[in-house]
Amino acid sequence: MGVLMSKKQQVEKVQKATAVVSAFQAGVKDRQVVAKQAEPDAEESEGPAKPSANAEEKTTEEAEQEETDNSAGPSTSAQASASAKDECKVNQEAWSRLRDGKGVEPEDLDKSHQLTPPAFVRPKREADDDQPVEVELEKKEQPTGDEMCDVCEVWTADDLYPCRICTRVFHDGCLRELGYLRAEALQEMRDTAHTVTGWSCYYCDNLNLLLTEEEMYSLMETFKQCKIIPESCLVSDELLQYRHFASKQLFDKDLTDEQEEEVLAQFAALDPEKKGQIEWSDFLYYESLAVLRKLRSENSLVRLLTGKERDKARSVFLGLALDKDGVISRAECRQAQQSWFQKLNKDSQSCNVSISHVGPICESSPASSGSERSNESRPVTWADFLKESAIYILAARPNSSAMHIRLPL
Repeated sequence: MGVLMSKKQQVEKVQKATAVVSAFQAGVKDRQVVAKQAEPDAEESEGPAKPSANAEEKTTEEAEQEETDNSAGPSTSAQASASAKDECKVNQEAWSRLRDGKGVEPEDLDKSHQLTPPAFVRPKREADDDQPVEVELEKKEQPTGDEMCDVCEVWTADDLYPCRICTRVFHDGCLRELGYLRAEALQEMRDTAHTVTGWSCYYCDNLNLLLTEEEMYSLMETFKQCKIIPESCLVSDELLQYRHFASKQLFDKDLTDEQEEEVLAQFAALDPEKKGQIEWSDFLYYESLAVLRKLRSENSLVRLLTGKERDKARSVFLGLALDKDGVISRAECRQAQQSWFQKLNKDSQSCNVSISHVGPICESSPASSGSERSNESRPVTWADFLKESAIYILAARPNSSAMHIRLPL
């Protein structure tokens, strides 16, 4: 019987080799420290033979001390400059992580993990991306989950936790060693992954990874112009300032009082726990959805859905089309779109209050236009239902309880 070596075993071999090298380097440093400590002892033993040398050293030290005292001002300035450079470096690293799709990397994450996080690759739009895609209503796809952990490629049966969006499965230990999930997030995964609510893996939870390089560059430029600091929380005043700037850039006008109230309602929807600030990840996902809704066609959004999401959409549509004529009403369509977010309201009623007040995520939002109300009587086919619901299905991916999109009224 052959022996299979998993990724984890290969990583462990590399780690052992690294540990040996580190130990060797530490030994070299220790020897250097011992040698430096031995030098003063040697000088002390030669002290009586070289009094003039000691006098010269003392004079030199006094001169250096005097120079230090005289240059206190410039030294403080140099420290301030160094601090500014460090802050700039931190921001640059944050922008780099954002560009590469790695999203949030809070300081309180455990950095002692041993496994190397995966390199994310942003998608590219194909030539037929905006063309209609045929998704059959009667034929369920029923994608099966992977058999081996996506991190270590080892099968351990019941110890694997599935993603509710894609077919990947994970060990909780592997996710902990990657350092992507805090302790509370890991516990949430253990509690929900095998339930109807389900759990989104770190690929599917991050809506920003749906953007192409070009779309991400455009979003980053907007952030930089608005002086948004990546990986930082935003308070309501900062969100208002950001919206005012965006309105000036796009429409050359300030927000009206009504629009300001809408922004504050959006803030409340992104802060369901009423902390007085919104997390960077929620703000990023909100803005990423705005980019998708603005730059992508409905057909393009349908192509982003996974087999599991399409199957759920089928079940919802067939549950509403009870007369088997293949169409549902506009009201039923809105009801179905709201059903994607039922998982978010399982523990809190505060979200229900803010849902009806959340403003559209962009000026061209269909939910904010009069054309939506004028088509109340128009029946909705399966193809139309899937196209109109795609953005809501995507918005329901994150594990966060924040509302990243306006629900249809």
